[in-house]
Amino acid sequence: MENHKEKILVVDDEVSIRRILETRLSMIGYTVVTAADGDEALAVYKKELPNLIILDIMMPKLDGYGVCQEIRKDSDIPIIMLTALGDVADRITGLELGADDYVIKPFSPKELEARIKAILRRVDKMSLHSTALSSGIISMGGIKIDTNRRQVYKQNEKIRLTGMEFSLLELLMSKSGEAFSRASILQEVWGYTPERHVDTRVVDVHISRLRSKLEEDPSNPDLILTARGTGYLFQKITEVQKNT
Repeated sequence: MENHKEKILVVDDEVSIRRILETRLSMIGYTVVTAADGDEALAVYKKELPNLIILDIMMPKLDGYGVCQEIRKDSDIPIIMLTALGDVADRITGLELGADDYVIKPFSPKELEARIKAILRRVDKMSLHSTALSSGIISMGGIKIDTNRRQVYKQNEKIRLTGMEFSLLELLMSKSGEAFSRASILQEVWGYTPERHVDTRVVDVHISRLRSKLEEDPSNPDLILTARGTGYLFQKITEVQKNT
């Protein structure tokens, strides 16, 4: 058994899923708390302060979308949505509301465990990176990111990003002008290789969210560009400042 310190909140109205995940995640060393509906999820979240949330969409009282919206008002805690197999729109909606990733039902517990491990590893790296002396400022195109404090400014106005959005922007800006495929972005930012083409939609939705927050005209972006046949890149701009 691995020795984890992280606490995971599992939210699902199906008793069997809660039990399976509680058992498996506890066996590999996580502390697990559970909730059966959206209202209970918010109460448990506020009481237990977990490190990650596994959140079903279809639930009584308050659905997963509502829970995600409430939590995103003041927290960047990683959220993995559980979605039904055929509901592509459901998956996209969850991501647009701020979820970090999704796993499709019926799911492989091993796949979910790998996603959890990858996201928590990224969070750990973020924490270590925030204290690194080599961190600094990257500024271009009116956008400035402080990699030490993990803050973003647009024309000196602070812009709130989720942890995943920041990591994605940092990757693109640190290598501006270089095109990244969706698969390579998933590997670099999310920490796993896509097994299905649909997995790359996670990247598309996060790019769309970044554009809505940073671009003057998100439908005709000047900064975060689509590389035809490849993926995405941050526009190469001559005005670059990087302090270390």
